Formats: sequence, structure tokens, C-alpha cells
Amino acid sequence: MERLKGQLLVAAARIFDPNFRRVVVLVIEHDAEGAVGVVLNRSAEVPIGDAVPVLSSLVGSTESVFVGGPVEPDSIVILADLPLGDLSSGVQPVFGSVVVLGDEWLDASPGEIRRARAFSGYSGWGPGQLEFEIAAQDWIVEPAGVEDVFPEDPSGLWSEILRRKGGMYEMLASMPMDPSAN
Repeated sequence: MERLKGQLLVAAARIFDPNFRRVVVLVIEHDAEGAVGVVLNRSAEVPIGDAVPVLSSLVGSTESVFVGGPVEPDSIVILADLPLGDLSSGVQPVFGSVVVLGDEWLDASPGEIRRARAFSGYSGWGPGQLEFEIAAQDWIVEPAGVEDVFPEDPSGLWSEILRRKGGMYEMLASMPMDPSAN
């Protein structure tokens, strides 16, 4: 089994499930038990200062909370970009300098974190489920970059990654949300 931790899952255009229509998911864990990830491009448009004030020092009070997925929407997952030398206890490395922060970082100095983003809920797959969906071409797998995790325009991330892949994906990137409107 190829580990997909640190990879992006770009939803194929044929996915119409509203939870996953045109999303980009960062896989934060993948093993024989299944996979967990967060949707990177779906802002809840609620400032973290209003939703979870205790996280304001980590994320920034005006930064929006993102909808990480349909599983456990009352839970919070925090992704952060840390200096590589700061990968100490309380972090779960995903790839490069991108980590999942644990509770012990709530009291951290904001200077230790280059940037962070909070996700409400997560996306999850049982054993073999994600592999089946990839084989069925429901997901396009692409290596993740730090800028993909913290894009300035999250709503354009799906198209941006498809354009970056080039070829037939570049054409797919410009497809309207409703193909009948074309």
C-alpha cells in the first residue's frame, strides 16, 4: 500500500457529493486502518476569534475557520507551518514544515508558528476505502506544497492545482461548476 500522507486529493469533476464537490484534501494520516485528511479550500467564513477565541493567538483572530470535512464537525484540527528546527513534542509532522498541532501549543508563543489554519471536522476513510476511490478515479493525487495548505485564495485552489498538473487537467480546471451552463 502506497502511503498518501502529505499528498493532496483533488476531487474529480464527477464527484457531486456536496461534502467533496471540487475540494482539495490534504491527507494527514494514512495507514492500514484508513486515512484522515482536511479539506483545504472550504472556508466557513467565520473568524476564529468568533468561533474558537482560545485559538486566536495561534491562528489570528480574523482568519476564518475552514470546514475540514463532514466527520466530527465540532472537533478542531490545526495545521501549522513551523520552522523545521521547532518540530518537537506536541506536533505531528505531515510533510516538510507542515504539522498538526496538539493541545500543548495553545500556550505557545505566536513567534514559533509562521502561520496556522483551523479546520472544523475532518474527512475520513475506512480501511481500503480511499484506495478504492482512487482506483475508481474519484480522486486525483498530487504532491502537496506548503502554499497549497495556506493559499491566499482558497476558493481557487482546486482549479490552480489542476492547471499546475497540465495536460487534460488544465482543461478540467476551467470547467464551470455546472457543465450544462457551458
